[in-house]
Amino acid sequence: MNKYAHIFKGKKVTIMGLGLLGKGLGDAIFLAKAGAILTITDLKNEKELAPSLDKLKKYKNIKYVLGKHEISDFENCDFVLKAQGVPLNSPYIEHARKSKIPIRMDDELFISLLPKNVKVVGVTGTRGKTTVASLIFHILKSSGKKAHLGGNIRGLATLSLLPKIKSGDIVVLELSSWQLQGFHEQKISPNISVFTNFMDDHMNYYSSRKEYYYDKSAIYAYQKKGDICVVGSSLGSFTTKSKKIIAESNDVPKNWKLPLVGEHNLENISLSVAVVKALRIPIIKIKKGVESFKAVEGRLQLVKKIKGVGIYNDNNSTTPEATVAALKAFPNKNIILIMGGADKGLDTKELIKTILKYTKKVILLPGTGTETLPTLTRTVLASSLQDAVKKALEFAEKGDVILFSPAFASFGLFKNEYDRNDQFMNIIKKLK
Repeated sequence: MNKYAHIFKGKKVTIMGLGLLGKGLGDAIFLAKAGAILTITDLKNEKELAPSLDKLKKYKNIKYVLGKHEISDFENCDFVLKAQGVPLNSPYIEHARKSKIPIRMDDELFISLLPKNVKVVGVTGTRGKTTVASLIFHILKSSGKKAHLGGNIRGLATLSLLPKIKSGDIVVLELSSWQLQGFHEQKISPNISVFTNFMDDHMNYYSSRKEYYYDKSAIYAYQKKGDICVVGSSLGSFTTKSKKIIAESNDVPKNWKLPLVGEHNLENISLSVAVVKALRIPIIKIKKGVESFKAVEGRLQLVKKIKGVGIYNDNNSTTPEATVAALKAFPNKNIILIMGGADKGLDTKELIKTILKYTKKVILLPGTGTETLPTLTRTVLASSLQDAVKKALEFAEKGDVILFSPAFASFGLFKNEYDRNDQFMNIIKKLK
């Protein structure tokens, strides 16, 4: 008997958005196993969704509405499970609300199903949330704590973690602004919240910075007395009912051997240290955890050294500000930058200034964002990622850095940012 069948057996659930990244798939499997009667609806068609659909073949309690949404699927059900990235003004979600159908999202649903006495650490921010969440998790695990990492993690459906979690465990969730929409719906916030920073992003989704901040604010908005909110030093202005801790870069002892480059990563480490201190991890174990941590894939990660040239994968820098931080992590100004992609409607003035100061060559990938950049003498156009790497290696000399930090979204040339990351990693792994 499935542990969650008493909650979901016979319940009619519309899953809006299956996708190809694994999260929607994992949620569907979890609910199907628990006996829910599912309607999965996605604007992608059967052919596009084939890899996800193949893994659902054995479940007979699923109906599919693909290549479109039907308004009737948003009225005759017990709840709608909304995927992240569904438009804010979706007429289908609006219809469900009018029909008094609850709107749920996987991370807040996950929290509502946790055993008692499980501490939830939630991490958000425009930049740094993956590194901070991963580092907190790593320190906890290396200190002997029973911890779990979930949320906005590639290929992982948070609901599928539930069977592994026991009372007294700690759950660390990386949370995007989209995922936090579900926290607003249910008026909940994590026990320990981390808000790394706030900058312009996703302006191709949100109509204003205020709208974007509102989604992010769910990380602390519903905290209670006794909860903790750890914030980056650029974010000290909002008030909370919880205890607020402002993490500063100089909180990290100077004699620690830090595994990550760049001032922004020093901030990430200080945020992580503040959280594990609040969880009463001894400083000696924190130091050991920090020093043994390795950069997360796609986040200023040293992938290979070839003939004295360091090649870094910073694929997840999808905003101009993120690429600026990456460039500033290398003080010698001998960078060959591979960048470019789809426009997100963000200001690139600071990026251009930093490119002029820190790079010796810039290889541009095709894309609508790339087309918004001014022509510079040091820029070279590439036809593909493979071509960009080839050109970068031709320009590189011993002591140089090849930095892949796109500054734009992946759409157009790639299926998504994970596809872009994998293509880059495969190209570099084949280099000799």
